[in-house]
Amino acid sequence: MGKILSFGELLLRICPDEDGQWLRDNNLPFYVGGAEANVATALALWGLPSAYLTALPDNFVAAQLVGYLNSRQVQTDSIVYQGNRVGLYYLPKGKDLKNTGVIYDRAGSAYADLKPGVIDWEKVFEGVSWFHFSAICPAINQSVADVCEEALKVAVQKNITISLDLNYRAKLWQYGKDPVEVMPTLAQYCDLIMGNIWAANKMLDIPLDEGLITNLDKESLQEHATLTSKAILEKFPKCRTVANTFRFDYQQGIRYFTTLFEAGTLYTSHEYQVEQILDKVGSGDCFMAGLIYGFYHQLPLTETVEFATAAAFKKLFIPSDATTSTVVEINDTILAYAN
Repeated sequence: MGKILSFGELLLRICPDEDGQWLRDNNLPFYVGGAEANVATALALWGLPSAYLTALPDNFVAAQLVGYLNSRQVQTDSIVYQGNRVGLYYLPKGKDLKNTGVIYDRAGSAYADLKPGVIDWEKVFEGVSWFHFSAICPAINQSVADVCEEALKVAVQKNITISLDLNYRAKLWQYGKDPVEVMPTLAQYCDLIMGNIWAANKMLDIPLDEGLITNLDKESLQEHATLTSKAILEKFPKCRTVANTFRFDYQQGIRYFTTLFEAGTLYTSHEYQVEQILDKVGSGDCFMAGLIYGFYHQLPLTETVEFATAAAFKKLFIPSDATTSTVVEINDTILAYAN
């Protein structure tokens, strides 16, 4: 097995509180983020050979960010240096990225200005056995979507396993294309597609059965996960595995479980339910990293879905974009909640 390469935009998340205390304190918290960077740092933390590809300006801020990634054992040799700025987004503490309060400041960033032909994918994919990207990349503009397809075509030629996270960010799709006009073209190259039944409907035009999701009970959601997974596998024959996450607000906390579908069988994780959490950002990325970890180590699918789910659950209590939970801590969480 070779390196796992994650491709996406490195971002800074700026976190003003909703009451404006940051102005009175003259202190504005921030975190290093980006969905694919979160996957890359998690995999490196768990001992896998993890590499990350993005585009950054050639300045001291970018150098410090790359140093941060290197300190977390993420390989950054393929990063493209161009342009003048790093992408930003603003999100109040504790809020979800699907929240209407999220503000993106990414136009004109080094990554947003990527064009086909800039990256030598033949060289980038040397020693790589797994390529990961998310639907956030093609949401930025058509040019970045074209770069994604450029990468996918080469990855398929090299027999590299490809995973896709169907992150849906409504505020990013602003260049005249609906996700469903872009994402199916990219999904056709993928071996593992992760998301949820609503994202699959919005981005891949997979049917949504309103009758099955009225009460959000686990049995009906599992049934829908099976229907959605089968529809994805039929529509995209290269895909062999589909994962779905189900996360709902519960008091001040969450109710959370996931499914994994492969070879006609649906595997469902333990359901976590807690009344208080700390930070929703990055939980889905952690789940994706957990899936890659399980497949990379060829774990049984039941173990893979439990590890990925526990990793995502643990992330809900960590105040940053990236996880700090070790493999031992994640496995301890599985045992603790199983009893």
